[in-house]
Amino acid sequence: MTKTFATCDLCDEHKSDTDNRFRVLPPIFLDFGKCLKFSGPVSTVKCFEDNSLVKAAVDSPGEGRVLVVDGGGSVRRALVGGNLGKAAARNGWAGVVVYGAVRDRSELAECNTGIRALATMPLPTEKRNEGQRDVAVQIEGVWVQPGDMLYADEDGIVVMTG
Repeated sequence: MTKTFATCDLCDEHKSDTDNRFRVLPPIFLDFGKCLKFSGPVSTVKCFEDNSLVKAAVDSPGEGRVLVVDGGGSVRRALVGGNLGKAAARNGWAGVVVYGAVRDRSELAECNTGIRALATMPLPTEKRNEGQRDVAVQIEGVWVQPGDMLYADEDGIVVMTG
């Protein structure tokens, strides 16, 4: 997707909106991927300490979308690592935003995609094939829905209803 946006400009443009179509994610995410600026339509995975559905998502065509992973904010297990970061880049995902932890920081930094998460954790997840895909998720009180547009840059992450 286009990289000619700035989240600060989008916030200036929508600061008086009252219809909740424009939302700003809290400033809790750190950068891990090669692309610091990315945008695209949202696809979601909701899971807890099990990245089976995350792997399935990044192994499929991303088509410029952004995968938002609601890991419940857990930093006890990493939901994305180097292999999944590489798969996301290879399959055309614009970015992956993880409300949880990632691992393999140096490998993620080489992935030509945006990757945001709360922290690093070297411990991998269990594989139980649990979770949900393409459902509305809530991150720190902010709703993110499949089909929303997500914009991320050095200043933050915003989502808009499509």
